[in-house]
Amino acid sequence: MDALLEIWADFSRRTYSERFPAEMPATEAASAVAGIVADPDQRLLVALVEDQVIGAIHLVRAPMSPIHAEQAIQITHLHVLDAFRRHGAGRALIEAAVTWAEEKDTGHVLAAAAVHSRDANRFMARLGLTQVAVVRGATVGALRAKLPVDPPAAARVGSRSHRSVGQVLAQRRSQRRAQTKSAD
Repeated sequence: MDALLEIWADFSRRTYSERFPAEMPATEAASAVAGIVADPDQRLLVALVEDQVIGAIHLVRAPMSPIHAEQAIQITHLHVLDAFRRHGAGRALIEAAVTWAEEKDTGHVLAAAAVHSRDANRFMARLGLTQVAVVRGATVGALRAKLPVDPPAAARVGSRSHRSVGQVLAQRRSQRRAQTKSAD
């Protein structure tokens, strides 16, 4: 488990902004891995060199989209430690993903790579994976601060408008910013 935690921590430091935790407690990681192992539509694979875990990949078999019945293998969190890159570990992990797709009679593979990881994106492009989407992420608090204060129209139908605490706080922040700008 320690080796996986090292790989995920390295992946997180390289991939996510400071808004997302780079490390997770070992008990949480063990619970997450147990959940993956118990799910027949998920795999967590590792690359080994002399019994040392040097890379990992997470695979999920799921529908291509909410409206498609056709399944795809979705690759996330592919990561190989720096010292072992360019020696075939990433390719071996992708090959294992393709083999699992074939075993599951799944015709598509989707892979996510960090937007700022030029090496990962080039690697996947060389393997023939093309860009089909951009995945963006933010904390709930950051999103709440950017959303309008008024609830969506669907939430207002047939009832009085109710504002959540997050909406009130976002409104107050907006007012403070406006006051600060007018004072300058």
